[in-house]
Amino acid sequence: MGSKKMKNDPLVEMQKEYMNFPIEVSVETMALCNAACTFCPYPTIDRKGEKMPDELLNRLVDEMITWDRGVYFSPFKLSEPLLDKRTLPLCERINRESDKIILRLFTNGSALTPDNIAGIAKLERVAQLWVSLNSHIPEEYEKLMGLKFERTAKNLDYLHSLDFPHSVMLSTVGYPNEDFRRYCFDRWPKFESMAIKKDAWLGFTDAQVTEVPDTGCSRWFEMSITSRGKATYCCMSSGEDPALDIGDVNTQ
Repeated sequence: MGSKKMKNDPLVEMQKEYMNFPIEVSVETMALCNAACTFCPYPTIDRKGEKMPDELLNRLVDEMITWDRGVYFSPFKLSEPLLDKRTLPLCERINRESDKIILRLFTNGSALTPDNIAGIAKLERVAQLWVSLNSHIPEEYEKLMGLKFERTAKNLDYLHSLDFPHSVMLSTVGYPNEDFRRYCFDRWPKFESMAIKKDAWLGFTDAQVTEVPDTGCSRWFEMSITSRGKATYCCMSSGEDPALDIGDVNTQ
């Protein structure tokens, strides 16, 4: 049975405020990643290595700080945010200047050095540190991501040994995957784990589930911006097809 929104539905009323302001803003501060995941279009994009200009990045944050409402800020898209040295100072600035912006930090884990972990630990209002791990089997991990499993695992071991103040989520693409979750629980019991559906990146890869759901996408109210300042159709758009852009924050 399809989902049907009724008049005065509390969910509808709650969502009204996000028609003019997004619930989450994802900003690709720099289109750079040290992984080459087979389920991600990053290896094929033309904007590799391009940084969003400081002026534009700061202007976007300036605007978000003026919003008198809660919003999530995620400094990534097709990128490993910890490779951009501006990421943590930017998050620190947001903490200082807004008590309503909540940070959501995503990483593949390979750049979770002690210094980066210490920097993240000092941040406030962090919803979650999300680590895209994707496999607990070293050979499979390295084939999927083009990274060394032991390096990432040792980073997570170190993180797990600390009194880290934020929630940590380890994820894999493709479900169900109880073996992955069991491994994560056994090795890193302080952390949460999740197997998420493999989606299609608007045609780049095949989706795990092809049936059209009977409810709208839960991420409809987000804004996803590339390093070039293009606002893409959704979080699963690579930002390489102008026909799928909905705007340009350089001029709008």
